[in-house]
Amino acid sequence: MKKFMNDPADAVTDYLVGLAAAHPTTVTFDAERRIVVRTTRARAGKVGLVAGGGSGCEPLHTGFVGHGMLDAACPGEIFTSPVPKQIVAATLAADSGAGVLHVIKNFSGEVMNFGMATELLAFEGIAIDSVLVTDDVSIPQMPGTAGRRGLGATVLVEKIAGAAAERGDDLASVTAIARRVTDRARTFGVGLSSCTPPLRGKPIYDLPDGEIEFGIGISGEPGRERVAMRDAHQIADAMVSEVVTDLQPSPGAQLLVLVNGMGATPLSELYLLYGECDRLIRARGLEPVRSLVGNFVTSLDQAGAALTILELDDDLTVLWDAPVRTPSITWGAEA
Repeated sequence: MKKFMNDPADAVTDYLVGLAAAHPTTVTFDAERRIVVRTTRARAGKVGLVAGGGSGCEPLHTGFVGHGMLDAACPGEIFTSPVPKQIVAATLAADSGAGVLHVIKNFSGEVMNFGMATELLAFEGIAIDSVLVTDDVSIPQMPGTAGRRGLGATVLVEKIAGAAAERGDDLASVTAIARRVTDRARTFGVGLSSCTPPLRGKPIYDLPDGEIEFGIGISGEPGRERVAMRDAHQIADAMVSEVVTDLQPSPGAQLLVLVNGMGATPLSELYLLYGECDRLIRARGLEPVRSLVGNFVTSLDQAGAALTILELDDDLTVLWDAPVRTPSITWGAEA
């Protein structure tokens, strides 16, 4: 294993120290409570947004703290949910008097720990609501199962709900918008390699030359199916088919299309893949009007990519375009 690190046990802390040092006007790392918060506190009366999850998926969620997105994030250890104490601290830090929305990816540990944190916060006088992100089409929605994982749509929820909070929407409205995003978004991921957690020191699984994983998550787990390697057009065709068939957007729908890298795929390949997806989507009579390409929800050093499609409406488009300033997503001018 060759990585830029000191003690593998300190990899997460060292990353967070560096993040705050690189973006001091945007985020602050509270090492004692192990949370990342906005450096400049949000105005009084704004709904707060909090998210958290296992580290190793950067820039999710810590890279999305700032104006127009999250007010605080609580990073767990590698591929491990944050503990309730962190979530409580992040919620208290994000509260500006109008309540707090928890953005929760549908992983058992996250769901359980955010639930426990909410119970612990019951006597703090903070109105709390939540949205569960469940955009992974590689897992069928079946009774008696944990259900679909939260993947790339998490970024879209945090951006769009964050913009709604910044414009002054109340907690019920911000929550409804967040849920609308996750209801209208789907994701499918493809892995070209495994990844290497620092404490493990070797890849999680072996993937032979000439084979790839269809339906991967964001915690280094294998996909639902191992298939033969194929060219980019064929991979894009499979990804678009999986997502569009499940999403079933309206004819001629306007879409936001995210091609997300898993950590080790060059931008040149991600843009190539986006071009293939864009052409295939348009051939179905749909219209990509917004796009995002890059590494936003990763799995350490895994090679691969995921396609997320969100069916937009006028309000979601306005909120997506609204100003944002975080370490990893920045556009527009702050009001």
